[in-house]
Amino acid sequence: MKTTKVNYRNTKVNDLNIFYREAGPKDAPLVLLLHGYPTSSHMFRNLIPILSEQYHVIAPDLPGFGYSDKPDHQGFAYTFDNLTEHIQGFIDQLGLKRFAIYVFDYGAPVGYRIAVANPEKITGIITQNGNAYLEGLSENWSPIQKYWAEPTEENRNALKMMVEEGTTKWQYFAGVTDETLIAPESYTLDQHFLDQPGNVEIQLDLFKDYASNVALYPVFQRYFRDKQPALLAAWGDKDPFFLPPGAEAFKRDIPGATVKFFDTGHFALETHVDEIGAEILHFLERLPK
Repeated sequence: MKTTKVNYRNTKVNDLNIFYREAGPKDAPLVLLLHGYPTSSHMFRNLIPILSEQYHVIAPDLPGFGYSDKPDHQGFAYTFDNLTEHIQGFIDQLGLKRFAIYVFDYGAPVGYRIAVANPEKITGIITQNGNAYLEGLSENWSPIQKYWAEPTEENRNALKMMVEEGTTKWQYFAGVTDETLIAPESYTLDQHFLDQPGNVEIQLDLFKDYASNVALYPVFQRYFRDKQPALLAAWGDKDPFFLPPGAEAFKRDIPGATVKFFDTGHFALETHVDEIGAEILHFLERLPK
């Protein structure tokens, strides 16, 4: 059995250290993987070996997550525009010219902003529970939406339960039929980073700013309609946050989009990496080289 070699690298973007994983032949078509909350590029540890046989794969940690720098929230704006600015800087720093992009959860509004700003760079989009439609938002967003509407200290403090260990584990297990497939290092590592000094305030700032993503849904949808990017939606259909109608909605703007559902929850790669990996490889084969 061939062993996949993954390089663990760091680069400076706007004086911030950005950690990233890199694998596969550098002259092969590129796939950029963008993680979500509350995880990091670690979520792609099982997907990277599947893709890197044929593709060059790069997976950064967003600022405030994983092994990238986490500046204090009082001196650094934890907004999705600012996360995007740093990922754009990362793309520019590495000289990435053309790539397919895999987006998940928080990585989706970052990735869609990147696509809108750089349509010439995008060969295709894989969205795994990466929402862009109002109908994709479940009722579990209600406490966060309350904070958007009334950004009081009380409503902010009410969201601190979202960064607690029990909630992190629940996000991994909700909707999963066989819980023995969830590797304990997944939620344990996530919680380790959430528990670092200052990280709670970072996450609360991002909860608040998530409203900016919903406000941009029409912009993302217009990009889909105008540019008609090749798109694969690979969706855990028991996701407690992003509902199946959000996946189906892509076909409204991109009639040729492929939508595949998997019997699992939010972190679909934990339970269905082989199936999703196969769908991604089939999708990537059809993209322009």
